[in-house]
Amino acid sequence: MKLLSIFLLLFSVLHAKYLSNKDCKECHEDIYYEYQSSYHSKTYFNDELHRKVANKASTKTYDCAVCHMPASKNLKELISGQAKPSKYNVEEHDAISCTYCHQIAYVKKAHEHNINIRAKQLEGYKPNMYGSLENPDDSDKHAMLNNPIYDKNVCLGCHSHKRNKNDVLIFQAIQKNQDSTSCIKCHMPLVAGGAEKNNKRGRTQHHSHTFAGIHSLAMMKESLKITAKTTKNTIIVTLKNKMPHPLIIQAARLKYLDIHLIRNGKTIWKNFQKSPIEDKQGAFHIEFLDANNNEVIIPSFAKKRGFVNNLAANATKTLTYTTPTIHKGDRVVIKLYVILAKPNCQKAISLDDPNLTKPQLMEKYSYKVQ
Repeated sequence: MKLLSIFLLLFSVLHAKYLSNKDCKECHEDIYYEYQSSYHSKTYFNDELHRKVANKASTKTYDCAVCHMPASKNLKELISGQAKPSKYNVEEHDAISCTYCHQIAYVKKAHEHNINIRAKQLEGYKPNMYGSLENPDDSDKHAMLNNPIYDKNVCLGCHSHKRNKNDVLIFQAIQKNQDSTSCIKCHMPLVAGGAEKNNKRGRTQHHSHTFAGIHSLAMMKESLKITAKTTKNTIIVTLKNKMPHPLIIQAARLKYLDIHLIRNGKTIWKNFQKSPIEDKQGAFHIEFLDANNNEVIIPSFAKKRGFVNNLAANATKTLTYTTPTIHKGDRVVIKLYVILAKPNCQKAISLDDPNLTKPQLMEKYSYKVQ
């Protein structure tokens, strides 16, 4: 009889009523709108770069669903190719949904990518939600429990690392000795206001759910510090990565320095002429190759890594450029730009959104030579 009870229990888990993002809005309106402005709310249907890369990687399967459509009831079918993403399926349209993130009970570390283990939910009962609040309140929609994972490990399931089927590391944001603490500090800072409209405990703060990052101008300006000095015929640039993760994480991105030596209002020298990748030390990006050392643009197909120029977490790098003789009164202007989809991406996919392909200014430093 005991074995029968366990058997029935296993078949009743993970079937509790799904709470959509809009369901959460009823009680957590501020957090809902924060989330809607974030890239966690973006999915296959409204993120052009992600959708086109995913389609180019495979027209039959949607492997990206593990992290980009994780609440789907037919996750295995999406990954195996037995099903296609459907915008009419609320669990899929909700992207990295509130319910999914707040039902992570444990993160299992693995070689290819880490795995989020969701809490088991009993059919017919209110679902359990997890978070970091002390003395959390239940609601008529769900129970609420404090789980230490939301201070230390919750980001590790999707944001740690990813290897393709050829065992090539194509993404890594979190090193083995790191946890989610620094992720939360920067990307989910405490902001004014309680976590729910009916603020029964009078809470004055909650963690922001905007998940601000590369799409936030304020965040970009805080990520890197540029300083420089000159000698008779050199510009020496020092870069300090202020982030607890590498300067480049996503394979599609390019961050690069644009350095001008200006005299009497005219540029007399710059660090590249046509393409920023001419400057091997000032262009930060990751290249992938096939077995014959040809460039691979879609990382899913890569057999190995090629050229990599990066700046590690909290690291400092000094770059030296030889220039024409520098005179008193000359001006040095250094700008750091980011392109979300670097130029060679256009060789593989056509992107309509200009915000993906145009350079965006991250930081600027200039001074007059004395």
